[in-house]
Amino acid sequence: MDWGKVFYIFFTLMSLTTSVSFLFEDSSIALFTAASINFISTILKLGVRKLLAAELLAGSLVADLHLLPAFFIYEFGKTDAHTGLIIGLVIGAIIANIYTLIISMIESAKIKEEF
Repeated sequence: MDWGKVFYIFFTLMSLTTSVSFLFEDSSIALFTAASINFISTILKLGVRKLLAAELLAGSLVADLHLLPAFFIYEFGKTDAHTGLIIGLVIGAIIANIYTLIISMIESAKIKEEF
């Protein structure tokens, strides 16, 4: 079992589920948690030299570049006019995390692992 893959998929799933929880409970804690967990996931993908490593890293960076601005806008510039932007950025991060998970599944299917 590739423990590196287990950890970055775990953190990607945690970021995805925490981002979804933000959509249901408008909280800066949920948004900060999602951004922090996704940042950890990105760091874990930096040294990976697998088949689709560039695609995995790109998806994670996209999610980072959605969650971090959403958090800063939420904390420092939140008005009713910005609420749609914040939710849109979080939905973009959710889509990027789903993309990353799909690429991870494709990579796992292409690599033959012995048990």
